[in-house]
Amino acid sequence: MISLLLAPAVRAVWAQEQAKQHRIAIIRPAGSVALISDTGIRFYRAFFEELRRLGDVEGQNLTVERYSGEGRPDRLDDLAREVVYRKPDVIVVSGDAIAQAARASNDTIPIVWLGADPIRAGLVTSLARPGGNITGVTVRAEIEIWGKRLQIEAVPSASRVAYLDMRTYWEQDVQPLHEPGRQLQISLIGMLLQESTPTEFQRVFAEIAPNRPDAIMVDGRPELTAYHQMIVELVNKSRLPAMYPYRDYVEAGGLMAYEADLGEAGRRAADDVHQILNGTKPGDIPIYRPTKYEFVINLNAAKALGRALPPALLGRADDVIE
Repeated sequence: MISLLLAPAVRAVWAQEQAKQHRIAIIRPAGSVALISDTGIRFYRAFFEELRRLGDVEGQNLTVERYSGEGRPDRLDDLAREVVYRKPDVIVVSGDAIAQAARASNDTIPIVWLGADPIRAGLVTSLARPGGNITGVTVRAEIEIWGKRLQIEAVPSASRVAYLDMRTYWEQDVQPLHEPGRQLQISLIGMLLQESTPTEFQRVFAEIAPNRPDAIMVDGRPELTAYHQMIVELVNKSRLPAMYPYRDYVEAGGLMAYEADLGEAGRRAADDVHQILNGTKPGDIPIYRPTKYEFVINLNAAKALGRALPPALLGRADDVIE
């Protein structure tokens, strides 16, 4: 008799636990899906750590599906349609291109986005009230930050800086950098990738050598961050100093970075996901913009390049890796 009385209660608890299960899909435009983990790049390390802190634990009440566009822009539309067809509770995307593809395929499944400028990309009309089914985190730097990144102080006499980026973004998105360049009397030379693949990185580094740049600057797009270790190795092989967008590059042996904190971005994105899984509409969640940028220097990289960094420059660094 007791067992019969308890059975409905047990079934109710079981049903309630089942209802708490959530499924999210994470899409990167390039690189291995192994990056999308708590041992991957900094954004995802912080993202999964924060989800766990909030009670969303992969393998318990959360299922995570991971996807990569494998560096091929022509594959993103099909990949977005595939993910939308599977109907996850939330789609998490890195980069404007994959966000645009996901948005074009769906206007109901919530999207949490990390990228540059959602207004310019046509994803939202307001950062404070995004509306629709998208929210997220922008790591786009203001023009003053672009200027500071361009002024590579390890080479005060630099007049030619090679800029590593995707060709599809070069004309539109790098335009803000040209004015600081003119003010600093620095000309930019595009190192433009057709795709984000190892062979393309090898090609652009081989082709830039005859231009004899004084330094290299790397854009912050996820298509590039996916290959941050390879980029650092190619830059160091060139013996040129470089300014990187994120700490991941400096920890991999790069010289220096002036960065928005991708750890904070990951935590903010996780908070967005948690809110959405608990009923908040994505369009009601303001898009987060970083307010703090950090200057990070790797002294070992400087020594390997034979660069003696000025004490004043080291004094301005927020963190020096020795």
